[in-house]
Amino acid sequence: MVHSVSFSTFSVAAALLGGTAFLATPAIAQSGMNTTSLTSEIVLEGLNSPWDMAFLDDGTMLFTEKCDGLSVRMPDGTVNKLYGVGDTAGYASNGSDLFCEGQAGMMGVAFDPDFTNNRRIYVYSTSSMSDPHTNRLMRFTLNDDFTAVSDRTDIIDDVPYKMAASDHPFGGPGAHNGGRVRFSEDGALWLTTGDTHNGMVPQSPTMMGSKVIRIDTDGNAHPDNSPPDGFDKRTYTYGHRNVQGIAFHPETGQAITAEHGPWHSDEITILENGGNAGWDPRPNMAGRFDCPDNYCGYSPNQEDGMNRFQRAAWMPMTDFETYPDAMPPVWNNNGWSQGTSSAAFLEGDAWGDWDGAMVVGIMGIGFGGTPIGQRLDVIQFNEDMTDVHDVTEMTLPMEPGRFRSVVMGPDGSLYTAIDEGVIYKLTPGG
Repeated sequence: MVHSVSFSTFSVAAALLGGTAFLATPAIAQSGMNTTSLTSEIVLEGLNSPWDMAFLDDGTMLFTEKCDGLSVRMPDGTVNKLYGVGDTAGYASNGSDLFCEGQAGMMGVAFDPDFTNNRRIYVYSTSSMSDPHTNRLMRFTLNDDFTAVSDRTDIIDDVPYKMAASDHPFGGPGAHNGGRVRFSEDGALWLTTGDTHNGMVPQSPTMMGSKVIRIDTDGNAHPDNSPPDGFDKRTYTYGHRNVQGIAFHPETGQAITAEHGPWHSDEITILENGGNAGWDPRPNMAGRFDCPDNYCGYSPNQEDGMNRFQRAAWMPMTDFETYPDAMPPVWNNNGWSQGTSSAAFLEGDAWGDWDGAMVVGIMGIGFGGTPIGQRLDVIQFNEDMTDVHDVTEMTLPMEPGRFRSVVMGPDGSLYTAIDEGVIYKLTPGG
């Protein structure tokens, strides 16, 4: 099924608040943007919460389903189920220790840059192999005919997992795992992690939640990482909340993250080696009290009568008052948190003025279970990458959903997976 529609540009209003507790960047609609058609095609449907995708140059696509497992779609459309979660039926093999719960399960996936020679792939998943359970980055060898994996090696086995429900209103087990797995152009392997609703994790030097991790393909720290003294050397940045998006600027190679905020201020941040993202929901911070489960990450968001700006002032996503040298976000969704989950850079002349712009997938979070804000935003940075000068919402040729993953395909199209079970292909100029 193929649908087409045109891109459109709209102006996004933004409010600038004084002080350092809240940072907002106005998004100004750019005049004269090229308008072109956008065609959508269903690549796969009927999936069980597809989470991520990865491509080879010939169009071979790895994809994960959070509660089912890892599969590969061949260029002719054939799907081979490779490695299942737990006892999920139909897979060539299964990880008996793997499980899904809440937001946790099988998440990010990547091909090794030297896949042609070493046949290696990487998958991030939740495991019961230890107690407490952990999230793990696993390496596999994929066989020549793409029908099975072998040689599982857990190159990271110590990313925290939230075992039990908490006392605060959003305390389900399996929360905030991060989960994106990507390679940068220099061959470094990157993994994003989350705070697991644990106030001690984000600023911890040793707990590997709330971090952006940069390693080699054996799990060793990248030699150029420069975290503060006492930090695990695998740490590239720390003090994050729940990073589910990371992408690398096509010209500069800079790592840029997309991150969930606490009912306010989803953020995009250009990372600095060793930098602190400024998230610290511990109850021992000045002015915080009565934090459920010793986690102030939603305070006072449970209370009536406060708008999102007041909430931001109380529990800032990037706490410049406590951490004046924290990495400043370049975009913050105008004070909203709507589930900014994934990021990629659009590439190719067919994208017109959007060639080289970042696209982010927004899942949409609403009150009373009603989703709002499900969309794809195109974000254009200024030349020195210090600010955002335009934000444009894509006019989509299909019904939006919870946009969990956005990935550029080798054909120049944008592939996006939604939680509702569909992977779409979006092509400009169709």
